[in-house]
Amino acid sequence: MSEMSERLLRGTSKPCGVSALLVLEDGAVFRGSSCAADGEVFGEICFNTSLEGYLEVITDPSYAGQIITMTYPQIGNYGVNVQDAQSEKPALRGLVVRDLCTTPSNWRSTKSLPDYLREKNVVAIEGVDTRALVRHVRDHGAQRAVLSTLDTDEASLLAKVRASESIVGLNLAATVSCEKTYEFDDLPERQAFAVTSAGERRHKVVAYDCGAKRSILENLLRAGCSVVAVPWDTPAEEVLAMDPDGVFLSNGPGDPEAVEGTYTQVEKLLGKVPVFGICLGHQMICKAAGAEIEKLKFGHRGGNHPVMNLLTGRVEITAQNHGFGLLFPSLGTLVPELSGGFKGHEEDLRFWARSRIAPVVQNEKFGRIRLTHVNLNDGTAEGIALLDIPAFSVQYHPEASPGPTDAHYLFTAFGRLMDGRDDYLDIDIAADRLAGWTFGDVTETIEVKPAMTEGGR
Repeated sequence: MSEMSERLLRGTSKPCGVSALLVLEDGAVFRGSSCAADGEVFGEICFNTSLEGYLEVITDPSYAGQIITMTYPQIGNYGVNVQDAQSEKPALRGLVVRDLCTTPSNWRSTKSLPDYLREKNVVAIEGVDTRALVRHVRDHGAQRAVLSTLDTDEASLLAKVRASESIVGLNLAATVSCEKTYEFDDLPERQAFAVTSAGERRHKVVAYDCGAKRSILENLLRAGCSVVAVPWDTPAEEVLAMDPDGVFLSNGPGDPEAVEGTYTQVEKLLGKVPVFGICLGHQMICKAAGAEIEKLKFGHRGGNHPVMNLLTGRVEITAQNHGFGLLFPSLGTLVPELSGGFKGHEEDLRFWARSRIAPVVQNEKFGRIRLTHVNLNDGTAEGIALLDIPAFSVQYHPEASPGPTDAHYLFTAFGRLMDGRDDYLDIDIAADRLAGWTFGDVTETIEVKPAMTEGGR
């Protein structure tokens, strides 16, 4: 081969990494090649179905303790802009992809994803049949896994993973929370070309940082809030002494049962100040109310999960990242006169979506609680509103990093709750999702046509 041919080959071909192995605790084995840092890591295997936003996924603190499989076949093709990172360093244990792009193309890219992963010492494997891996996890459930570039002996790794620690019962939120209270007032210029400036700060919000993504706190700023973040176990008395207009409970990783230092404080806050929780924060409100939390078979992770708002009948396409979920019947007994006359709970909550009813239960601690949102994929609970005190929560991420903007209205709803409005969730989500963006003229009136009647055109 000529020197020129060799140069062309080096410039257009991706070098092959050393052998790497992914072994699950049930004995499933997936071989591939190392494409980032060398090492051996243990965690719970999971998968994310997002088509884009891989950097936001990788830097989401909610992935602490997990090995992420990306279902989209090529990851890294638009590179990395570190301004899009959701935390200073990735909290995940490892990354699994079909193909990792080494030559990205994007005007905002500052480096390739493989380079970024090596800088952050993230162990990753490519060349894996991710479709087969995802099918296996869907059939057999989430489980412990080991990813290694150092040991490629199947029997050795299987013994190691079966001896490894489960994330069930671990307080992973404590590992990714802030160490001390701080004021968050940072709106970077990364989206200045598309997003308008933040408005007047009308509300003071204290945010429990259980692993908060930057973009969530940024959205609170854009919704007119000043934000003070506090560690996951900050006593309620200290929070109330700050005299906030509202308290926000952030996303976070792992088993909510283990985050007692947060939900015991939330129990003291409910009824004394408006509260809004998302993801783990939603589970903290549920735990404070005495609810049971179940571990889902393989969780919800991705930017394409359909959720029905039972109050409006609108369907939101949502971004999600959680492996545990609320058992709605455990909140209390149904109130028939507020639940369409129905007296018994339904295991599949899509019953309420089909019936167009937002059922209400009587909770022993906090009075009436309404189911507001339901997942249309599997019929699990996605949101609640406490009717006798100012508090509500959702299981998903409303800030669209990554994912759709359908649920952005929840930040507006929080502001309205702090204003004392009873109709805080009565919002046109189609109009709200355009607020603050400068793509085209969004001030133009949008005509909403009535739904087609039977036999009509």
